[in-house]
Amino acid sequence: MHVFTSDTHHDHDPQFFVVRGQVQRSNEQPERAERLEQAARRAGHTLMPAAAFGREPLESVHTPRYLDFLEHVHARWLELEDRNPEEVVANIHPFPGEPCTYPDHLVGRVGFHLGDMAASVGAGTWRAAIGAANCALSATAHVSAGHAPSDKVQPGHQVAYALCRPPGHHAYAERANGFCYLNNAAIAACDLRRHHERVAILDIDVHHGNGNQGIFYERADVLTVSLHADPHFMTPFFTGHAHETGRHEGEGYNLNLPLPKGLDTVGYLRELDRACERIAAFAPGALVVSLGLDAYEHDPYQGVAVTTEGFERITRRIAQLGLPTVLIQEGGYLSDALGDNLASALAGFA
Repeated sequence: MHVFTSDTHHDHDPQFFVVRGQVQRSNEQPERAERLEQAARRAGHTLMPAAAFGREPLESVHTPRYLDFLEHVHARWLELEDRNPEEVVANIHPFPGEPCTYPDHLVGRVGFHLGDMAASVGAGTWRAAIGAANCALSATAHVSAGHAPSDKVQPGHQVAYALCRPPGHHAYAERANGFCYLNNAAIAACDLRRHHERVAILDIDVHHGNGNQGIFYERADVLTVSLHADPHFMTPFFTGHAHETGRHEGEGYNLNLPLPKGLDTVGYLRELDRACERIAAFAPGALVVSLGLDAYEHDPYQGVAVTTEGFERITRRIAQLGLPTVLIQEGGYLSDALGDNLASALAGFA
């Protein structure tokens, strides 16, 4: 399998993260990508540097003012007095349901665009986010290039993996959130839409793909499906419930499958069957998988309990859909098995 990477991920190393009122280093660290890249290489996959695609594909998902904000906010932040000298951190947010005017002051814009304290911006965040998006676009280009769409593609013949860091599935059109700045999966889906009438996104990260859902919630051409730990006990709390099914033209094109805490591999596969049946009924021309490895039983987030071997069973079931597939790296945090979990997941498409 072709694996697309970018060295720019090293530029993003957030130190400011708040957990239950305690400031600590973020769980989303550069070492994640290093371990994943090493594991892909050991497993015999072909590592390729991501190409540059410019700003236009990003604007298929994100607004120009948000992209301008991300690109320039750190430099402008340093001009403020009494600021955190390393990272941009929000301390005020608009309240849902209130009238909201786009702020003129930088502190207001920081609160408008950075949704939580897991989305601080450092000097290299923009470069890293662009690099991650380029990984996603390189993978979609590889899957799309030279292949005529077909009704049935043999598993493994049209698949690529984008080693995206920072991840993206929590990012909205105008808001960073949960370690995510540019929504790599949504960017990949919009790029694939240039070749296919319908595209599906399947999110198997342990956290609900709220950004994926929010971006496509009123659209019928992109089906969003998310299997995740029940938001009654797991962030993002406010989204990911089963009653969220889409709105307006998108009604019925969003499927959330909340999972009970500690669900094992067998139980996960039962829910995955439901997800795959919905995708098959939608009949997309291509599939984007938000590949979170944090469903692992010993991941720091401890949401569900998929085994290392279980990841291969999960992706093998996804491969049976027979669709051109782009795998986008999302979560999966530092544990001794992180690389093994990726190798297992990629093996399901072998």
